[in-house]
Amino acid sequence: MPPHGLAHMRERKTPPRRTLISLLLCLVIAALTAYNTIGAAAATDEVRALWVRQTSLDSEESIRRMVASAATSGFNTLFVQIANEAAAAAQTFDPVAETITQAHTAGLRVHAWLDIARVAPTGELPFARDHVIYQHPEWLMVPRAIAAELLPVDVHNPDYLGRLVRWTRSNTDRIDGLYVSPAISEAASYLAEAVRDIVRRYPIDGVYLDHVRYPSADVDYGAKSIAAFRDFMRGQLPLAERQRIDSIQALDPFAYPNELAEQWRSFRRAQLTALVVRLRSTAKSVRPEALVSVAVTSDAESAERDNLQDWRTWAANEFVDALCPMVTGADVTGQLSQIRALAAGRPFWAGIGANRLSQRETIDGIGAARRAGAQGIVLFSYDSLISPPKGSDFLTGIGRGAFAGS
Repeated sequence: MPPHGLAHMRERKTPPRRTLISLLLCLVIAALTAYNTIGAAAATDEVRALWVRQTSLDSEESIRRMVASAATSGFNTLFVQIANEAAAAAQTFDPVAETITQAHTAGLRVHAWLDIARVAPTGELPFARDHVIYQHPEWLMVPRAIAAELLPVDVHNPDYLGRLVRWTRSNTDRIDGLYVSPAISEAASYLAEAVRDIVRRYPIDGVYLDHVRYPSADVDYGAKSIAAFRDFMRGQLPLAERQRIDSIQALDPFAYPNELAEQWRSFRRAQLTALVVRLRSTAKSVRPEALVSVAVTSDAESAERDNLQDWRTWAANEFVDALCPMVTGADVTGQLSQIRALAAGRPFWAGIGANRLSQRETIDGIGAARRAGAQGIVLFSYDSLISPPKGSDFLTGIGRGAFAGS
């Protein structure tokens, strides 16, 4: 309740001062409790969400059908992919704003689904020349395999980006697109401002951070990332050790990560964690009530070893509001039970690839997630679940089988 609301309360007979103070305190506490209950509803209710690709938002009518399908099937949350600026500019209306309006009218929450470190998927290079991959190719993670080859190439020479793209497309089993490095301060600031812009622009209920990871441990060997690590370590090393590595660097530009392999790994892991903290703080500074969730690799050891994604620390320190692991394979319960044990009490929402499952398998997966203690589920994805061979009845059947009566 706003402060001026209390000022307008008038009584014909003034009660004793202590009684009045008690009454005021009760009213304030009641108001705060009501506010917190509303704000916490998204965190305490079971999240029943759908990932919604931007291709499903091409008209007001398609948005209306999507929202109606989700609502009547028992879902309460939409993870809506935010289009890049060029795609958004090509549309005659704002699909995100329209989705939020229609979803809120139907009682659904909307979370902005944002790709963070991955700025361009493999095979989907942006056309707009003002895109970050063209404006700042020096921010892109460089695989170790071609780092020496790229080092002498001017980053603003088209050949630099061309070689990086060709390598990425030839190694789709190792990397799924172009990533910017969180170790580069300008890149981290760019990502934070992108999140700030989305949260300011739209009255969203949450932010889902996707691809907050390294695609593998053998990337980020670009000149600026190496320089950032070198500058950091020079302030930590004894003089003799620094001079030793500097002498090697005269012949080998990768001397610092090569000679200090474990510190190099820890440095990148710490930079990724710092980025998560910054993005959550940025979102909360604009919309304190918004929930910030993050996509994580379900196996914590694999996440830290292969993707430098230390989500156990993120959970233990409450750097995120919820974890969203994508669970695959037969042992869904086992995977989620491990996550629950390591999540330090943070909510976790099970990501289920329903696009590869039958209706029965999807319903069973939701049940397994509940038994493992998940506070919600997110199905991938709306567009794939209403298209052949599944069809429009697929979501309705999930609603009947998984959400009816609850």
